[in-house]
Amino acid sequence: MDITSLLSADDLVNLTRQVENYNRGLNPAEVAGQGQTLGKDDFLRILLTQLTHQDPTSPLEDKEFVAQMAQFSTLEQMTNMSAELAKVFAVMAKSQAIGLLGKTVEIAVGDNRVSGRVEEITGSEFPQILVQGRYYDVSQILSVKESQGEKKP
Repeated sequence: MDITSLLSADDLVNLTRQVENYNRGLNPAEVAGQGQTLGKDDFLRILLTQLTHQDPTSPLEDKEFVAQMAQFSTLEQMTNMSAELAKVFAVMAKSQAIGLLGKTVEIAVGDNRVSGRVEEITGSEFPQILVQGRYYDVSQILSVKESQGEKKP
């Protein structure tokens, strides 16, 4: 049952105002324009509000409640997995860049190509390489060769 059908227009306006004031008190950063996406905390607040204001004569169906809890669990796991994948990608990018140190690379710069030895690597999440006194993003590399002075044991 929809709560808006049980409230008068004035009560609905008052309830909406109270919910907005409550939310502002919980998340002052969102008032300043930060955090515009919904997360697991927002989902829990919505669920708690729904359970608090449900009609006692028509409580939330078991199936609906279980479905919402499953959605919450899925959201939490996806958030955790996304954070862990970001860490893995950062480590992989840094590892790839470190492997280029001392190698000769060919880099695409617009329509031109720059070739030279990788002298230095900076950054961690988005590593850049120093070739001929200028920094380039790792994604600009077209080819990698062993430097002339570099020999495998």
